[in-house]
Amino acid sequence: MISETLQDAINEQINKEYYSKYYYLSMAAYLSSINLPGFENFFLIQVEEENFHIMKFFKYLNSRGGRVILKGIESPPNDFNSPLEVFELAYKHEQFVTKLINNLMDLALKEKDHAFASFLKWYIDEQVEEEETMSNYVEKLKLIGDQSSGIFMIDNELGARTFTPPESLK
Repeated sequence: MISETLQDAINEQINKEYYSKYYYLSMAAYLSSINLPGFENFFLIQVEEENFHIMKFFKYLNSRGGRVILKGIESPPNDFNSPLEVFELAYKHEQFVTKLINNLMDLALKEKDHAFASFLKWYIDEQVEEEETMSNYVEKLKLIGDQSSGIFMIDNELGARTFTPPESLK
């Protein structure tokens, strides 16, 4: 049985993951509106990843005898100025999510819930990858500036991205 403190924290994280999903969906909608289908695809894949993260927490909490309590989701921003701004905001958001996951780990250790700490290890590793990915695209977009040929090359690259959940985590 999971403690009420951890149950509440996991429910709060589920809410934050839903917000992330909405945030990335908003970014995808903007990128679609400026005719960058590859960029749109990148963020639609992010939406799928966020849903995977939500369901992983959802199933975990249920498996530990807790109860998922869904809350309202804050509206994300809908107006962006450029693909670079979108990636800069996404990078900042992933840094925020990393802090949230680290706080959950601190709480798991404080509560001496080793099972939850073990569960969170995957998320900690995932956040390193997420931050690196967003940071890399920020740097690429800064390098190309307003050069349309560079934007189209990155759009093509991002259009090839797919999501396959890890077998061991389905």
